[in-house]
Amino acid sequence: MNIISIGYLGFETAKLDQWREYGPEVMGFQIAKSPQSDPDSLYFKMDDRRHRIAFHPGTIERVSYIGWETRNRLDFIDAVKQLDKHEVAYTVGDAALCETRGVKELVRFRDPVGYQHELFYAQKWTPRSFTPGRPHGGFKCDERGVGHIVLMTPEFTPELEHFLIEVMGMQWYGWGAGKGRTEFLRAKLNDQTSHDIAYGLAPGRMGVQHVGVFVNSVRDVGETYDIVLERELDLLMTLGQHSQDPHMSFYHFNPSGFAFECINELEPWHGDPFELNPEKMSTWGHKMVGSIIGPSVGKPEDVYPEIYGKK
Repeated sequence: MNIISIGYLGFETAKLDQWREYGPEVMGFQIAKSPQSDPDSLYFKMDDRRHRIAFHPGTIERVSYIGWETRNRLDFIDAVKQLDKHEVAYTVGDAALCETRGVKELVRFRDPVGYQHELFYAQKWTPRSFTPGRPHGGFKCDERGVGHIVLMTPEFTPELEHFLIEVMGMQWYGWGAGKGRTEFLRAKLNDQTSHDIAYGLAPGRMGVQHVGVFVNSVRDVGETYDIVLERELDLLMTLGQHSQDPHMSFYHFNPSGFAFECINELEPWHGDPFELNPEKMSTWGHKMVGSIIGPSVGKPEDVYPEIYGKK
């Protein structure tokens, strides 16, 4: 599949009021106008796209869908053929759903773990429409989209790896560093960053561990870091630099209980062609000061009862 990156993310939350304050005041997101078809949800802009992140009313803090962007209609058609070839069940988004997402066409399907994915092309945008929610230098989206997401999986199965590599055409990057087992992958057309998605092994649990977003300057990282400290929000890791890419970042927990990694590129990613296998996770910093897994990760039957609940 000729996938560029994660174009948008959707979450469910019972904490919309907290997100309405936290999104612009801490992260610098712009509150976007909600679609007429979805007035009760909260939409955030990170650039000139109609939106990048959406929060929908719910009772469980969880990711609802991951939207993967294809380059154009022809690549979208080819991607759907891949789903047909591998007998992956999917539903076609109707006109109302496409208008809500702001795209021309989309299809929806689940991976073997149960996470919902969407494929789309041509999301609406308006030039010079992004205004950050607070003084902020802006987010580096473009080809890299929202950024990356790390999901937890109760187990790694051959079906999951087949789905990611053979069906979705992801590029394998490696297992990462540290004590855990986390599988890193990036979209076929991604030459900007080391990974778009990762699955971390968490026996008996699933949910979002963190979402990484790129900002335009070191100052944006530092000012966000100061705001997090001033508000006494829970940190996961302090400022630091990972081994696999020349980026500086820190991690903190948001109202839904997963972490945001706020990242700035100290240098462009070098496009390492070799499998990821660093001696240690970070070259400096990134002191672990909080739990690696937040409250957004739980038993599958609690996070996705419609899939794993009692039948």
